[in-house]
Amino acid sequence: MNTKKKLSIGTLLISLMLIMVLAACGNKPEEPAATPAVSDTTATETETATPAAEDDNAGYPITIKHALGETVIEEKPERVATVQWANHDVVLALGQVPVGFSAANFGVQDDSGLLPWTAKKLEELGVTDPNVFMDTDGLDFEAISDSNPDVILAAYSGITQEDYDLLSEIAPVVAYPTAPWATTWREQVSLNAEGMGMKAEGEQLIKDTEDMINEKLSAYPQIKDKKVVWVNFSAEDMSKLHIYTPVDSRVAFLKELGLVIPDSITSHITDPNSYSLSLSAENAEALNDADILVGYGNAELLKAIQADPLLGKIPAVQRGSVAFIEADTPLVAAGTPNPLSISYTIDDYLKLIGAAIDKVNE
Repeated sequence: MNTKKKLSIGTLLISLMLIMVLAACGNKPEEPAATPAVSDTTATETETATPAAEDDNAGYPITIKHALGETVIEEKPERVATVQWANHDVVLALGQVPVGFSAANFGVQDDSGLLPWTAKKLEELGVTDPNVFMDTDGLDFEAISDSNPDVILAAYSGITQEDYDLLSEIAPVVAYPTAPWATTWREQVSLNAEGMGMKAEGEQLIKDTEDMINEKLSAYPQIKDKKVVWVNFSAEDMSKLHIYTPVDSRVAFLKELGLVIPDSITSHITDPNSYSLSLSAENAEALNDADILVGYGNAELLKAIQADPLLGKIPAVQRGSVAFIEADTPLVAAGTPNPLSISYTIDDYLKLIGAAIDKVNE
């Protein structure tokens, strides 16, 4: 791209010095993992990228406002990189291949860093060797810079202002709209698609996904208007409850499915931008109004909770109206939805939730 922003030598040296400081502080892996080569389906050098058609740049430059500032994109990006969770799935769902993206840090069953829906879409697009940033212990700024992006998408992420400033030395960055990890799947699509110069395509992707969700939901009328709480229990420490709030994408998606959050939970929320809250087991009665509980766990954890003198008194726990998502399965990562993960897991997810609700009337 002829007018793409380039780092000056001085700026690059400053950025590298900052990266070294971050590494010394333990915010970045001591030695970045080897980064696979970019797929043959993507340009490996700026010189090989086909210049954007003149019409593609109509309406540019554009400005995207987000929680960490304003990002100006001078012309339609050709080389798109993404960081942290799920942003690459939006790019792939729109038929593009990122020049680099972050490895998934949970729900992966091998050392690829790929969740199954990501791997499936890459295969459909003919990509066999994607450029995966092995940065689950901290952003790999060097690998991101080496991918030579025109834009970096982070609409669903927890990047800090410092991360954002460093990434912005590499390329324009699209961050989250309001708060870390509080971006709904629609916002992910809208922001990332706009950052790619594919706003209209993003709107169509949202519509197509909505239509698919509604079609699947028609087989589960019992879900509508049931009360739900997403709560994570620990078998090692039953004294604490970790609850996701309505701003979390997991809970937002449950609401989209027709479930509602009881007032007994929302009344405990003091920070409207926080995606989670903690309660002590002494406050377990806040879960009493829930028809079902959703969380990460398995049958053994449910038995342990049912045997607990406090948690075992929760009505949903007593009757087993609990939809526990087991670790190291595709469904464990589907709680943070995007168009690819929704399509891949919705049948299993609705079956799990529907079974938990069926126990309410048994």
